[in-house]
Amino acid sequence: MQKQLIIFLLSALVSRVAWAGDSPTYAALTISPALSKGANAVVRTEETVFTVVSPKSATEKVRQVVTVLNEDGKGHGSLVVYYDKLKKVDYLKGTLYDAFGKKVRALKSSDIKDYSANGDGTLYGDDRAKVSEMAHHTYPYTVEYEYQTTTSNMLLYPVWQPLSAEKLSIENATFQVNMPTGMPLRYLEQRLPEKGKLSQEGGQQVYRWQVKNLAPVETEPYGPKFFEIVPLVRTAATSFEVEGYAGSLDSWKAMGEWQNKLNAGRDQLPEATKQQVLALTKGLATPQEKIKAVYQFMQNKTRYVSIQLGLGGWQPFEASMVDSKGYGDCKALSNYTKALLEVAGIPSHYAIIYGGDDNRPVLKDFPSNQFNHVVLCVPTAKDTVWLECTNQLADAGYTGSFTGDRYSLLVTPEGGKLVPTPRFKAADNTQLRTVKVKLNAQGGAVGEVFTHYAGRQHEDRNDIIHQLDAEKQLKWLYKQTQIPAFEIKSFALEKVKGQPQVNEKLQLELPKLASVSGRRLFITPNLMNRQTSVPPATENRKYDVVLSYPYHDVDTVEYEIPAGYKPESMPQPVKIASAYGEYQAKVQMTGNKLVYVRQMTMHRGRYQAAKYMELVNFLKQVSKADQQQVVLAAETT
Repeated sequence: MQKQLIIFLLSALVSRVAWAGDSPTYAALTISPALSKGANAVVRTEETVFTVVSPKSATEKVRQVVTVLNEDGKGHGSLVVYYDKLKKVDYLKGTLYDAFGKKVRALKSSDIKDYSANGDGTLYGDDRAKVSEMAHHTYPYTVEYEYQTTTSNMLLYPVWQPLSAEKLSIENATFQVNMPTGMPLRYLEQRLPEKGKLSQEGGQQVYRWQVKNLAPVETEPYGPKFFEIVPLVRTAATSFEVEGYAGSLDSWKAMGEWQNKLNAGRDQLPEATKQQVLALTKGLATPQEKIKAVYQFMQNKTRYVSIQLGLGGWQPFEASMVDSKGYGDCKALSNYTKALLEVAGIPSHYAIIYGGDDNRPVLKDFPSNQFNHVVLCVPTAKDTVWLECTNQLADAGYTGSFTGDRYSLLVTPEGGKLVPTPRFKAADNTQLRTVKVKLNAQGGAVGEVFTHYAGRQHEDRNDIIHQLDAEKQLKWLYKQTQIPAFEIKSFALEKVKGQPQVNEKLQLELPKLASVSGRRLFITPNLMNRQTSVPPATENRKYDVVLSYPYHDVDTVEYEIPAGYKPESMPQPVKIASAYGEYQAKVQMTGNKLVYVRQMTMHRGRYQAAKYMELVNFLKQVSKADQQQVVLAAETT
């Protein structure tokens, strides 16, 4: 009753503000419950207008009004506008309103902070960001921002994604692109309630999109990434120019041709370095041996430093500069390694790619700049070798989670060509573990563990070997080791030279391995690799089931049981098969040894939403099997 009275009084006050002449547009109580339910913030209106002046320049004007409903939505009340040498901020202004839509204050220049937006490892860079933060002392409140930017970087056209995060809803959002007549816009629509509209207005072709009343969208366990399930419009140029370099994006071939212009003449090396490479590779019998030798030469001689200045975002520094300075970014180091291999008689290709664990599929039918990284592709008669030139510790040919299983744009002499990088199977990402445990009658034990990690499963441990000291490695291992009670008495981590593999050895003390009850010991034979989490069951799955990480685990645990004890109860062998993977586990006695063997394989794939419960049931069965116990009983005399 009291809550209803408060709502009535607030509604009356909103009406009174409107009658008094102040705009009620931004009053929080005018938001539909269908949009505020489950939301932290509501976009009241967002207007984005991108105007292409010519292939050389464009402006973008944005106006957005957001009502922040609670503390978790506070970030939506901030604004970040990026700029650099090729993009400037023309103006930025804002206004703060209270819950009733009444103006509290305007954005002051002191509210706008200017920060470097260069990432870690950037030596030189002109990426910057203007950050504006306005907040009220009570929720809800509303912020309004308006800004305009001018860019001469016409390789990049905007991506419009009005729903930018979970727990965000939209009242109204529009996107407009104005193109000069004779310069058609290339665009790709995704999950839009209505398709865009095209009209001719004066000397411009005007493209318009609009969405209204979008409730919050949430991802699902094992589901597609957020950007795949929300309305989105990608745009791209046909013809463009960046700092005097003209190009076209009407095909991948044309994009590669533009990159060739940027790379031309930047592969020259000093004569002394050429002689070093020739001496290094002399006598090596195979191309693979020469590739590894040149790659290690580059790794030993250089280090990665990001350099992003204007066109430097796409154009590599000269190979001679990298050779003399000993550093470079991904473009420069890949170009340098290409030049070194050329001296050794090994042709290779500069390869543009999206680098990151959040593997974003390339839209093959929509040529555009969908990349953020450069590697080197070395085709040979036997195989294709991919080289990550920014990592001085990487193994030749290993792409891993950063650049594996995705498309890359090869820059060949004839232009660009999309090709896939290696695709991992479960057998490539393995964890093979052998454990020997000596158990005593009090339930305590000591154990020796040897684990061989390969492929993607080796990456975390490879990182800590090279990034952390011994004390921090030990702390990390404690967090990673899934045993109820244990102490690591000693450990060793060893990278296998030249292979994406790590060997790990642990000496463990296990004071409470078994539960003791009278003359019985209860143990869970699966010591270190239990499936403990199961996704929630839901019958109303909306999106596909996506498994992107295939792997294969084998655990063999051998228990030396105390003298005088015999198995009283042992679980039956378990075999579970599904479209998602396979599992099997068994326990058997061999002399005074109790031996547990578990194998688990998970496949990669994309499955219909209706198949989700099959995954839940599969993992539920695995979890149950992993918790099964063995009962050992002391023999009576």
